[in-house]
Amino acid sequence: MKNVQEWILLLGIFGVATLIGNWIGYDVLPLEAIPGMLVLIGIALAGLILAKVLPWKLPSVAYIGIIGIVVSMPWMPGSEWVIRSTESVNLLALTTPILAYAGIAIGRSWTDFVQLGWRSIVVASFVFIGTFLGSAVIAEIILRAQGII
Repeated sequence: MKNVQEWILLLGIFGVATLIGNWIGYDVLPLEAIPGMLVLIGIALAGLILAKVLPWKLPSVAYIGIIGIVVSMPWMPGSEWVIRSTESVNLLALTTPILAYAGIAIGRSWTDFVQLGWRSIVVASFVFIGTFLGSAVIAEIILRAQGII
């Protein structure tokens, strides 16, 4: 039960941060995005609980993805409402607080990271740069093919 309370608190904090980012960055009023945010929090919470309760050892993100797909399928009752309400929550506003939390979590284990040595830092830097450049090239190609740029 303690885990569920912690998850609710953490998801609530992410939800509030997302609503603020959605408002500042994408001009979507928090009152307009609250229903979608609550749906997303509910899906995430259900996935976290299923990962703990079910005997199969799947990561919680798999359960969250499956639940999200199922509740948005056209044959599912209420799927139109789920889709309509979550459309007001911008993806980038959603990822910002999650990535910030991940950065803080990595920062807390800095001593473990330092023990890996300087070679790991070089490899990680090349991975980050390669991922960024690869994503930029793919985006450029797709946007040019669509005539957007």
